[in-house]
Amino acid sequence: MLYSLKRRLIAFFVVLLLVSFGTMAVLFFNESRSIIATYIESSAYEKMEEYGSFVNMGLMQMYDLCSVVFNSDTTKAWDNAWSDPGLSAGEKTLANIQLSQFLTRTTNSYSIVSSVAIYRQEGLWIAADNPGMPDTAFKQAAWYNSFYQQGERFVPAHQDPAEVRRAKPFDVVSLLLPIGTFEPSQAKSMMKVNVRADFFLEPLNRIHLGETGTIFLLDQQGRSILNQHEYASHPEAAQQVEQILAQSGQQGVTHIGNAQGSKDILVYKKLKQSGWLLVGLVPEADLYGKLYKLRTTMLVLGSLLLVGAIAAATWLSYGISGPLSRLASAMRYVQMGDFDGAESRIPAEGKVRNEVGYVTATFRNMVSRLRQHIQTEFELKLLRQQAEYKALLMQINPHFLFNTLELLSSLAMQRRTHETVSVIESLGKMMRFSLRSSDDLIRLEEELTYVRHYVAILQIRFGDKLYIRLEEEEKTGRLSIPKFILQPLIENAVKYSFRQQAEARIGIRAWSLPDGLHLSVSDNGPGIEPELAQRLQAEARSSQFPQILDSRSQQIGLRNVLARCQLYYGALFAFHIQSVPGQGTCIELILPAQGGVNDV
Repeated sequence: MLYSLKRRLIAFFVVLLLVSFGTMAVLFFNESRSIIATYIESSAYEKMEEYGSFVNMGLMQMYDLCSVVFNSDTTKAWDNAWSDPGLSAGEKTLANIQLSQFLTRTTNSYSIVSSVAIYRQEGLWIAADNPGMPDTAFKQAAWYNSFYQQGERFVPAHQDPAEVRRAKPFDVVSLLLPIGTFEPSQAKSMMKVNVRADFFLEPLNRIHLGETGTIFLLDQQGRSILNQHEYASHPEAAQQVEQILAQSGQQGVTHIGNAQGSKDILVYKKLKQSGWLLVGLVPEADLYGKLYKLRTTMLVLGSLLLVGAIAAATWLSYGISGPLSRLASAMRYVQMGDFDGAESRIPAEGKVRNEVGYVTATFRNMVSRLRQHIQTEFELKLLRQQAEYKALLMQINPHFLFNTLELLSSLAMQRRTHETVSVIESLGKMMRFSLRSSDDLIRLEEELTYVRHYVAILQIRFGDKLYIRLEEEEKTGRLSIPKFILQPLIENAVKYSFRQQAEARIGIRAWSLPDGLHLSVSDNGPGIEPELAQRLQAEARSSQFPQILDSRSQQIGLRNVLARCQLYYGALFAFHIQSVPGQGTCIELILPAQGGVNDV
């Protein structure tokens, strides 16, 4: 309906606002998002680089302490003493004390180191405050076995036995190195350098990505080194980290889905010295939250502008397009033949004093004259066709009459006297009933009597090939109906049922419901095409009686039956057609239950 001027103006303003405002909003959002993403990426790399330098500094001190212990004469003397089976227990105890004092002095020289302990495979460990304690429990520890079996040198945050004895135990990150050799599997002794996990964790917690983003420190196997428990709630990030560790890239950015159905931004950087991995996770909603709010504000503002534009276009076009729209609507009603609907939609006189008003007044006069002309022409045609209608009611279908005469001839030649007499009696009663031209409305029982005579002839003609069932409620017999509305339906049902099969099964039923008298004729024929059923319904709704009465058909067909019922009852008449292709058709007529002349 865009030919309407008002709709054109509204569509123009809508398209103009949507295209311009929408394009600006999309470009602004995408460009802002790109800028924010670039800034976050560069900022994350910078923070990770600074933190990586801090981690490398801490690791350098740990390695430096390990170098001092590894190359110390005290350490070598202790290792030789325990490797010499000829030394007495006292000499070994003295070596333990000297090594414990050496570890104390060395630990005090490195502020970041919490403690240093040396473990012997025989079940002995020595620390700064432990000059030698026989203990084999450490051999069951996971870090001990991982060192000797897989050669893992770094232990993620855990509680060390040497630290647990303190008043306030804390988690430590440890570096493990062999004593006397560089191959862990060949070493009889190993050193364990402990650094408080908070040493690495506190500066990491001060680094933020957005408002809720977090940076995790992971080892070469993707495990959290500092026991950052939040990392366990990101299984999708752990899967992505496995792929990152398998790649050779040192840093990068990727987007991953999360359990909430949205996306997270993952920024990573590998630390060269230790092979550890810094992984930053921040939700997109966190980074772009304000941007999303801005986009929502722009959409709301755009919607308000759009509503305002539509209101302005409606106001500007109302003076011209309003009358023209009503005039166009009236033309459509004239095209459908509804002159009442057309006149109700034509603007009143005097409301529009311009060219549109002149056109409206001219069209109003034209509709009035056209209505009078059509009414006069229809009345004349109706009078002429009523005569044809009467003549049509007075005759029996010639095709049926010829078939009946041929049937009589055949019966006479076969000397089937009884059946010949039955056909002649039924035909005579039908002729007598049809010659009663004074009554257009008859009682249902009379129509059914006429139908029974007609069915009797059909039964003799077709024999066992035809099965007809007639059902009637007792209280319906005295209700009035238009004459000859069942026989044409039965004739069509028999004819079409024999078209595709050797046996015809016809059902005739009359019953009463609160909504009126129901008459139905069903068959087992090929069925009515859906297009024909829809066309019949459309003709009934549009009341196209002149077109139906113009038909030159020689038979009283379905259209004639529907048109006659519509003429008698108007909106009180209804009908239904139920048809299944290949299985049959049921035509149901619904007439007013009173059925008297007062309802016509």
